[in-house]
Amino acid sequence: MRTAHDIIIKPIITEESMMGIMAKKYTFKVAKDANKIEIAKAIEEVFPGTKVVKVNTMNVRGHERRQGMHSGYTPSWKKAIVTLAEDSKEIEFFNDMM
Repeated sequence: MRTAHDIIIKPIITEESMMGIMAKKYTFKVAKDANKIEIAKAIEEVFPGTKVVKVNTMNVRGHERRQGMHSGYTPSWKKAIVTLAEDSKEIEFFNDMM
C-alpha cells in the first residue's frame, strides 16, 4: 500500500503554476502510475482542511539531452493540476512562495 507521500513527489514552482494559485489551482509532480482518485485522496491527506474538486493530469515526455556526441533522454514524469473548492483551506506551502 502506497502512502500519500509516495504519490505526491514534489510541488512544481514556475511562473505559470504560481499564477494558478489565485484560482486555487496547485501543480504537483506525482507518481507515474497514480490515477486521479489516488491523487485527490493524497492531497486531502497531506494537506488537512483541503477539499479537491478536480484533478487534471498529463504525462510529460523526457527531453533530449546531449553530452558531446552522445545523446539521451531525461526521464518522463507525470504532472497533476489540482483544483480546490472555494470554501477549502489554501495550501500554505505555496503561499509562502509568493
